[in-house]
Amino acid sequence: MPVGAACGLNGKRLRQAEAMASSVHSASHPLRPVLERVTPESCPTQFNFHCHTTCSDGSLRPDQLGSQAIQLGLEHLAVTDHHSTKAYRPLQAWLKREQERGGQTPQLWTGMEISCLLEGCLVHVLALGFELDHRALAPYGDGQSAVGEALQAPEVALRIHDAGGLALLAHPGRYRLPFQRLIPAAAQAGLDGAEAYYDYEMQASWRPTPVVCEAVAALLEKHALLRSCGTDTHGLELRGR
Repeated sequence: MPVGAACGLNGKRLRQAEAMASSVHSASHPLRPVLERVTPESCPTQFNFHCHTTCSDGSLRPDQLGSQAIQLGLEHLAVTDHHSTKAYRPLQAWLKREQERGGQTPQLWTGMEISCLLEGCLVHVLALGFELDHRALAPYGDGQSAVGEALQAPEVALRIHDAGGLALLAHPGRYRLPFQRLIPAAAQAGLDGAEAYYDYEMQASWRPTPVVCEAVAALLEKHALLRSCGTDTHGLELRGR
């Protein structure tokens, strides 16, 4: 066998081993049992794993978003700014001060929305519950999309797992390719799940779009993938988009 072919084969085996290790890790992730509780009623008053602040293209400062999260009674929250985790520490500090005053605050998880290619289609992947500032996610944290291999969905999933997080396909019904194709591809690429419940009609008061979301949730169950939910808030109200 030529040396180049052997190196290529070894590289492929190494990536397969890395993917298997990532899968084992994600199976024991502390966020997994939370996501397993997600239902159509979970958002926007119980869980929100997709929202934005002024640290990317949102309209709410981290403290303003935190205040609304408390008012809604959220139990779990992740800010998923585009290619940025800058909102996490100020929001974490603000929530801690609220706790010290005796307030009830949601559990805050790290989050980031990452652009990548899946089946040649530009999609967004939500990274959740990862180690902040982990070097594996360095290509994605500077406010811009990655290039080269780092732009491919399997690589994104591996890097999120390397950083200790979960990788979920955001709003699978919003892309050029249908979710019926993208969700199986996401499973093959090593993603852990997708956003099952999303307001595709973008109403003032968030609610999941029934037919699309039910079909997405059923397909996720078929592929043994996790379900997530979030408002994808960019405006001034955490109850809507």
